[in-house]
Amino acid sequence: MPVAFVTGCSTGLGMAIAERLARDGFDLVITARDAARLEWAKDNKDLASRAVLRQALALPDRASIDDAVAAAFDRFGSLDALVNNAGQTIRESALDATEEHWDNILDINIKGAFFLTQAIVRRIVPEKRPFRVVNLSSTYGIVGFPNRLLYGVSKAGLIQMTRMLAIEWAPLGITVNAVAPGTIKTASRLEYLSDPEVNRMILQRIPAGRIGEESEVAGAVSYLLSADAGFVTGHVLVLDGGTTVT
Repeated sequence: MPVAFVTGCSTGLGMAIAERLARDGFDLVITARDAARLEWAKDNKDLASRAVLRQALALPDRASIDDAVAAAFDRFGSLDALVNNAGQTIRESALDATEEHWDNILDINIKGAFFLTQAIVRRIVPEKRPFRVVNLSSTYGIVGFPNRLLYGVSKAGLIQMTRMLAIEWAPLGITVNAVAPGTIKTASRLEYLSDPEVNRMILQRIPAGRIGEESEVAGAVSYLLSADAGFVTGHVLVLDGGTTVT
């Protein structure tokens, strides 16, 4: 069975992605900063027939990365895919941004994703086998928006990292792509989206006239890990109902 390593699986998109990949036939390494937040996987019907390793991972701590990667290879022998979903968000004006804000965002969203990817791919290269990487970016990394400077810059950096790694690793049979969701109905955003004024403001920006679903993001990741996407690398798959179309 193919094995996928998915980060940030305690809730939301990470959970939805793990469930979809399990239905696709993947065994899984699922991670969260606190492994106790992965208990949901024990009785999950989608994961019931799959081999699942629940693993603590604190990005960008190098020791934690090394431990998680070693545990994954010890359990499964090798990996077939990595989904860099874990990320830190912040809503802060540019005038109020601090060095600590920058460090927190860049450490997790770019450095953490890079060093985890590097640690895994270093083990894959000697095996001379195909491998897939999917990075979770955001439409904030594509277009401007107030009070999202730090998050947007980090996600734009993740998109450029995707392109750079795709070119460098294409000769090795490794594809690297990104998914950039717009507004998605996740558990963490339900309270925010329940405000009628907020909901109205968001829907006015989306030509499709609705907010995206977690399952749609998971479906995009599924496609990029599928055999049908074997010739796709260095691309950003945007899911935003037409918001960023120019």
